[in-house]
Amino acid sequence: MAKEFSRTRRVGEQMQRELSELIQRELKDPRVGMITVTGVEVSRDMSHAKVFITVLGVDHPIEETLATLKHAAGFLRHELGQRMKLRIIPELHFFYDASVERGAHLSALIDKAVGKRGDQDND
Repeated sequence: MAKEFSRTRRVGEQMQRELSELIQRELKDPRVGMITVTGVEVSRDMSHAKVFITVLGVDHPIEETLATLKHAAGFLRHELGQRMKLRIIPELHFFYDASVERGAHLSALIDKAVGKRGDQDND
């Protein structure tokens, strides 16, 4: 059983690398801005893959970017099939990963709290 999970994890990691490159170099859609693929979770039966992305910059709305990626999923899946040589290429489902945004917000809150504490210590 454990071997299946490690295989799906390895396939997900390779898919993450390949999708990052494909989106950056091959996807020529102006509605897609700077995207980072933060993770890929592949189902145990290798039929579905959740692709988590973050969007850098505020030029492109997240919903529009996700819709564009959903529209390009067939092309991306075909290209993955060419590159990865798997018998089954999972269907791609794109999701926005807000963890980077939350992390930056928490870091700003911590910096603000430390700054206030430093000001109180100086008084």
